[in-house]
Amino acid sequence: MTAHLKIMGGHLVDPANGVDEVRDLWVADGRIVAPPEAPVRPERIIDARGDVVMPGGVDVHCHIAGPKINAARRMRPEEARKGTVDRRDGLRSGTLGGVPSSFATAYRYAGLGYTTALDAAVPPLGARQVHHEFGDTPILDKAFLVLLGNNHYALDRIRDGEWERLRSFVAWLLGATRAFGVKVVNPGGVERWKEGRGNVADLDDPVEGFSVTPRQILMAIARTVDDLRLPHPMHLHGLNLGLPGNWRTTLETLKALDGHRAHLAHIQFHSYGGGRGEDVAFDSKVGPLVDEFMRQKHLTADVGQVMFGETTALTADGPVGQYLARLNGRKWYSHDVERETGCGVVPITYEDKNWVHALQWAIGLEWFLRVDDPWRIALSTDHPNGGSFLAYPELIALLMDPGHRLDTLAKLPDKVRARSGLADLPRAYSLSEVAIITRAGPARMMGLKAKGHLGVGADADVTIYRPNADKRLMFALPRYVFQRGRPVVEEGELREAPEGRTLHVERERDPGETESIVAWFEASASTRFSNFAVGDEEVAGRTIVDE
Repeated sequence: MTAHLKIMGGHLVDPANGVDEVRDLWVADGRIVAPPEAPVRPERIIDARGDVVMPGGVDVHCHIAGPKINAARRMRPEEARKGTVDRRDGLRSGTLGGVPSSFATAYRYAGLGYTTALDAAVPPLGARQVHHEFGDTPILDKAFLVLLGNNHYALDRIRDGEWERLRSFVAWLLGATRAFGVKVVNPGGVERWKEGRGNVADLDDPVEGFSVTPRQILMAIARTVDDLRLPHPMHLHGLNLGLPGNWRTTLETLKALDGHRAHLAHIQFHSYGGGRGEDVAFDSKVGPLVDEFMRQKHLTADVGQVMFGETTALTADGPVGQYLARLNGRKWYSHDVERETGCGVVPITYEDKNWVHALQWAIGLEWFLRVDDPWRIALSTDHPNGGSFLAYPELIALLMDPGHRLDTLAKLPDKVRARSGLADLPRAYSLSEVAIITRAGPARMMGLKAKGHLGVGADADVTIYRPNADKRLMFALPRYVFQRGRPVVEEGELREAPEGRTLHVERERDPGETESIVAWFEASASTRFSNFAVGDEEVAGRTIVDE
């Protein structure tokens, strides 16, 4: 006889199914099920009367595994001294700080009510390491995006207009790395910078050696992702991240994408006015960008909210790493992933007394408050780049409580109020809207039909919160968290850490293209083709996501 779990009398906030009311929730075999027609004695009843019941959280953009994460751990031992997770009853000990240990990362995500996370940028050559780390990251269902915007083989195909070969290569690469989707970072710019020719600044700048432009790269990959009907669109980190005046390139990029799906990564970092020269003010340009963004219904975005405090910037955009190191004068790690991408890791402290940092904070909040369709904007700090995911409860409080937001704004430098429109945005997020930007929306953006909702057939990833006027406390300390029906947090304490799944996609490809890929590997790469692909046995909880 099937064992049932009954979550009784909770306030269900399930915007994907239009539910915002008190009702019971039934679980069996790791799924949400309909209330039994015949009387059933549940194996367990959770009394959720007075509590808020939401789906498990889904993070559509974070960095939790792989080469750059481990580089950050190695270069910042001082961060590891900031706290530990103690060993007890089946739970391992580990370090915290801005880049926690793999299993400590999972514990803390679960401790906030999150059950799914997407690592947004992994070089193909780093896939095997990521899968091994995913095996050491329990509870969470995990996936990653494979980097493609500076891949030599892809650039050659784009230059020669070989669209079918590009399509077959992308399909092969997804299967070989067991990735979930495709990430494009500073298309062509990283490769140009690695060759000592400087970064690109415009969509039509040449990428020497390949006779292509950033515009051609991003359009070719967007079309390929659409052709392959991947569940998640091309995930785009555009040009000129973090630079004054970059809003112009961002706007041009949005217009160029017209007609294609795309997810815009950490959009806050691409929304700056100003330019070279003291007479051109660094300010917010969220308004015109939101206008164009809302016009194009096929685009989604995550914010990459800056939160004050110490963190680590790590990015596949090597030129950005160098720029930040020169700007901050702190230690810097740079890595060249052969024929695929680059990497930069730099410590950074976002200070509330620094008006540039404070303006970045305000610009991120403007995105949340100006986009009137919460289904198209996802909560993120681009962990750890804008701040740790542990800051999510504070970010939610800022969105739900205009008074708290204005009190914080009042403590910041005067330039922030003069150069952003945040003070004029009184909007307060509802519980339903919070559930959208942290759960239902990210799940929809990823094409995960069993995540982000509490309808019949959904994964029984459920979080129960005790209401609190202080939203920081409410969302920092869930009462219960269930992973596919298993209680991992009970009465606010982590109880167990079952293995999570690794989600990936597979697509058919032209078998004849493999011959060309093999020849390219043998002629151009230091890794042999036969050693490149990740085996099924290396993927913890391997789960193929259908279209």
